[in-house]
Amino acid sequence: MQIVLISGLSGSGKSIALNVLEDSGYYVVDNLPAALLPQLVTHLRGAGWMRVAVAVDMRSGASIAALPSQVNLLRDMARDLRVIFLDARDDALIARFSETRRRHPLASAGVSLEEAIQREREALAGIAELGHRIDTSDLHPNTLRTWVKDFIQVEASAGLTLMFQSFGFKYGIPLDADLVFDVRCLPNPYYDPRLRSLTGRDEPVIEFLRKTPEVTRMAEDIRKFIANWLPAYVRDNRSYLTVAIGCTGGQHRSVYLAEWLAGRFRDQVSVIVRHRSAARRAADREAALAHVAAPEQTQ
Repeated sequence: MQIVLISGLSGSGKSIALNVLEDSGYYVVDNLPAALLPQLVTHLRGAGWMRVAVAVDMRSGASIAALPSQVNLLRDMARDLRVIFLDARDDALIARFSETRRRHPLASAGVSLEEAIQREREALAGIAELGHRIDTSDLHPNTLRTWVKDFIQVEASAGLTLMFQSFGFKYGIPLDADLVFDVRCLPNPYYDPRLRSLTGRDEPVIEFLRKTPEVTRMAEDIRKFIANWLPAYVRDNRSYLTVAIGCTGGQHRSVYLAEWLAGRFRDQVSVIVRHRSAARRAADREAALAHVAAPEQTQ
């Protein structure tokens, strides 16, 4: 039986994640009190369901505090238990609540939206460490859907899943990063007009960076650091470790190094690669194209 638990802050994208899982054939339960998780799993197993997704968050009130102990029980009951914690910066959450005009579950008379978000963040601090954390602050909904699909497609194993994530410092450091490496000191392909519009996955950029001695040294230093300390994270019973590689815009250097590092570790552990800023630019381009096409469709 495979169980996916979804938790996180209100407005962080839990509904999107649940819809993806439901479309993928999971039996989905939203807003379940944590104490009822074992009974639910027992019932659904008896009914023949082998893939289950459950959202547990602050809407269930104080019972959320029982989630860590329930997770330990479920690990003994299920072959494959995965936990996704969705997070976002305060400014992103405030903007989403303002756009949708929805009420925050902890909001009340005399409590501002900012205070409600902070209270929820404090209450969920321990739960954020239970599984795989995704910062949805700048993610387009389609990007989040893709990342959730990638997450559930990784084969279940007793080991650790290593996540390499490129990002741009000008957009901020991702909240879900466990280790952060700053590669802005490396030569930047952006200043070559022939390479500016490309990314670190394109062969001309790869060739440029591969031939740069500083890039090779930096790549090897990061690889050695991760290789040396990975056993310690495994002994710490980590299921996921997110290594964030950051350059200025998250387009060239960080993308190249994330892909390069992923290739060096794929034969040792499960590996996922994500390009946060590249996904943001792609989503912005799609939105711009859709905006341009909309007037034409109405004519």
